[in-house]
Amino acid sequence: MDNKDRLILALAALLRAERETRGALMEALEEDSIPREALLAILSDPIPVVTQEDIKFAERFALSRHLPIGGKG
Repeated sequence: MDNKDRLILALAALLRAERETRGALMEALEEDSIPREALLAILSDPIPVVTQEDIKFAERFALSRHLPIGGKG
């Protein structure tokens, strides 16, 4: 696996995590299970910088889900 493949896997994992987070926030909004102020604080929090550690975590996550490597196969 080369750097390009690892980057693709990491980005796929980050995108999946983002979608799951948004889905959870939408459910919380629909069910009124979290105070509005808490949701606003979560949504207003600045987006953190992605670190090398984040990329490694995303790679491990993607590989644990047996995601195909882009452009091969």
